[in-house]
Amino acid sequence: MHAAAIAFDRFKPLQDEACQERIVAARARLGQRAVILGHHYQRADVYRHADLTGDSLKLSKLAAQADAEYIVFCGVHFMAEVADILSKPTQTVVLPDMNAGCSMADMANLAKVERAWRELSTVLDADKTVTPITYVNSAADLKAFCGEHGGIVCTSTNARQILEWAFARREKVLFFPDQHLGRWTGYLMDIPLAEMLVWDPDEEMGGLTAQQIKMARILLWKGHCSVHQMFQAQHVLRWRAQNPSGMVISHPECNFEVCKLSDYVGSTDFIIKTVAASPPGTRWLVGTELNLVNRIAEQFKPQGKVIQFMAPTVCVCSTMARIDPQHLAWTLENLVEGKVVNRIKVPEHEARLARIALDRMLAVS
Repeated sequence: MHAAAIAFDRFKPLQDEACQERIVAARARLGQRAVILGHHYQRADVYRHADLTGDSLKLSKLAAQADAEYIVFCGVHFMAEVADILSKPTQTVVLPDMNAGCSMADMANLAKVERAWRELSTVLDADKTVTPITYVNSAADLKAFCGEHGGIVCTSTNARQILEWAFARREKVLFFPDQHLGRWTGYLMDIPLAEMLVWDPDEEMGGLTAQQIKMARILLWKGHCSVHQMFQAQHVLRWRAQNPSGMVISHPECNFEVCKLSDYVGSTDFIIKTVAASPPGTRWLVGTELNLVNRIAEQFKPQGKVIQFMAPTVCVCSTMARIDPQHLAWTLENLVEGKVVNRIKVPEHEARLARIALDRMLAVS
C-alpha cells in the first residue's frame, strides 16, 4: 500500500482523450477487482466506461450483487451511500468526485425531518399512524430514520408498490424529499389532491393546522428536483400543437400538470424501454435529464425516431455531471497503486438502520 495518493492536480490539465486512454489502461490493470456502475444521467464520456448501467433501483440491486473488491460509482453521493450499505463488508465504494451531490436530497435533512416528526406527534401518534417514506434520492441518515420508525425507501420505479405497502400498515404517509413523485403516485392510487398536503419544513407544523394534518393521507415534503422543475405544461402543449401524432413521456419528478399532459410517466429505465419498444419513425418529447435524452436520441436515430428534450433551455443535472474523465482516471489510477481516494463509508449504526428500510423496499419490489 503506497503512503500517499496520486494528487488530483496532475489530472486537471489533461485533455479528455488522454484521460480516456488512461481510464482504459487502469481499468485493464484492475480487472475483476473493480466494477464501474454508471447512472443513466452520467455524461457520455464517463457513461461509456461503465460495466453496469441503470437507474437508482437497478444500480442498488447491482451493487448488492457485485463481487468486485472496489465499486466505483459514477452517480451521486446518495447512490454511493446505498451501494456501501448494501455491499459486503469486504468491499469498498468510491465516488470519483465528492462534489457529485443532489440538490433535491439536500432539501430534506435529519434535523428537519426529526422536527417534523415531533410536531406531528403533538397532533397524533406518529409512530402508530404515519409511515415515513424517503425517496432513494436522500442521505443515508434519512433512510436510517425510516428504518427506525417503521418506514421504507422508494424509487421512481416502485413508488406505487411502496405506498400500497405503507397504507396496508398505517393510515398516513410522510413522503420526502420530492413532493412531485409523492403527489403523482398518490393520484394514480385515486387519493384526492385535497388529501395530499405540502409540509413546509421551514414553517411551524409544516404550515398546516392540526385539522389539516388529521385529514391528510399523504404529507408531501416541500422538495423538488431542480432539473425536472424546469419542464412546464406550456412546453408540452406547444410541442403537441406542432406534433399532433407525437408522444410525450415524463419522469414523475416533473410537476403534476406535466405528468397529467404526458402519454407515459415513469422512471429513467421505463423511459428508455418505452421509447425502445415504440414503432420506427415515432416522435417523442421527453421530460427528463438532458444527457439521457441526448443518448437515446442518438441510439434510436437509425430507427427514424425523433427524440426531443422538453425544455427550450438546456438544463443538465450539474451535480450529476461533476464526474468527468479526469476524476475517473484519477480514481482508477489510485486504485491501481493500492490507494483508495474518495471512499464512501456510512457509519455503522446508520447503515444498520438504513439497511432495514432498504431491505423492506427490496422485499416489496
